[in-house]
Amino acid sequence: GWSTVFDPQLGRWQRTSGAYWRQPLGPESSIAGRDDYPVVQVSWFDASAYASWAGKRLPTEAEYEYAARSGLADSPYPWGRDLQPQGRPLANYWQGWFPQTDAGEDGYRGLSPVGAFPPNRYGLYDVVGNAWCWCSDWYQADYYAASREFAPRGPAAGEHRVRRGGSWLSATNYGDGLRVSSRGHAAPEEADNQTGIRCARSLVR
Repeated sequence: GWSTVFDPQLGRWQRTSGAYWRQPLGPESSIAGRDDYPVVQVSWFDASAYASWAGKRLPTEAEYEYAARSGLADSPYPWGRDLQPQGRPLANYWQGWFPQTDAGEDGYRGLSPVGAFPPNRYGLYDVVGNAWCWCSDWYQADYYAASREFAPRGPAAGEHRVRRGGSWLSATNYGDGLRVSSRGHAAPEEADNQTGIRCARSLVR
């Protein structure tokens, strides 16, 4: 019956009745004409059910990071070492001081269409910025310190699920959400206007 919406004008999250994926900002909003935008206002349960319906699955967070890095193992960002090479934003994120001021230097204040920024070397768009993506893993803060080296799949249980990739709300003064190594998390029943879906499929050999 309700979900959370970040209001940039007020600079805070609002509990909003009637907000869901078809009305991501509440009853007065719509996704009409926004077919090329990422879906948001989906919980982990929504995302997992959709992926299963589509014959796919949610990626593990290890898969997500591997794909986001696209072979640049020593770089913090999908495109290299600098956040803004040649002074140009290469993803949709918050430029300015969060939550007071978004300068919109990337051309957007809010979500952007998929494909508005260049893909990474694997041809994947928006692997950082725009919308966080749910992963299949339970979240555990120190999991990687003791996990297996190859293709870890997360702990067996937990309270939160992992989100990866950062969003349009990621700001340089507020965490490191745009780094490919950054780990976000939220309760699996939560939904908001910065979190969406990216599906994966296992190769059949």
